[in-house]
Amino acid sequence: MTGKLTVVGTGPGNPDQTTPEALAAIAAAHVFFGYGPYLDRLTLRGDQRRVASDNREELARARDALHTAASGEQVCVVSGGDPGVFAMAAAICEAIEAGPPAWRAVDLVIVPGVTAMLAVAARAGAPLGHDFCAISLSDNLKPWTVIEARLRAVATAGLVIALYNPISRARPWQLGTAFTILREVLPWTTPVIFGRAAGRPDEAIDIMTLAEADPARADMATCVIIGSPETRVITREGLPTLVYSPRSIGGGP
Repeated sequence: MTGKLTVVGTGPGNPDQTTPEALAAIAAAHVFFGYGPYLDRLTLRGDQRRVASDNREELARARDALHTAASGEQVCVVSGGDPGVFAMAAAICEAIEAGPPAWRAVDLVIVPGVTAMLAVAARAGAPLGHDFCAISLSDNLKPWTVIEARLRAVATAGLVIALYNPISRARPWQLGTAFTILREVLPWTTPVIFGRAAGRPDEAIDIMTLAEADPARADMATCVIIGSPETRVITREGLPTLVYSPRSIGGGP
């Protein structure tokens, strides 16, 4: 008997941003695999079991989940944000490709969610209104030289850039280096948004120029959005500043 494996994202942290489809998948599952803090966001019944693991154990978590599903269980793998954006959906697919034939027979469903850059963008205005990309600054799974090359390439191409995993205790220097690289290519007046814990009670949204951008403002709960040369800022008396990227190149007033 082959079970089912559903991969869900709980969103950026605000319970209202967990989709109804994800909630239905959570209600239907029996065994949950995920990073402990993400599993803590769930309200599970007495007949539902959780298996927590460290954030750096994604492939091992994927293998355990697939083994459990292949034995006939209804399994849910839990990510924050969207499970397909720097999260568990890719790890599950990688494990299936390298694993035994029985894992390919598992009924796999990936449920889309709300990723951090969308929550931050909504709080700031519409900075992702034109072409954009997402880059993780973590070099745990790819060399830093690749990250540097990609930063230069997308800045030169004029894309808005959302930076995930911008800084950690083990990587305190990388966001500052990224800003240095971007200042070589982009106008220093380019808007930068630091979006920490978007949608949660401890949310902090800070908007400044690339010249002013200080990496000390970020932590691992922060998504940093760097505008393109076309990105515009609207100041409003008594109201939050708006940042948007016009839908046409050269757009705006």
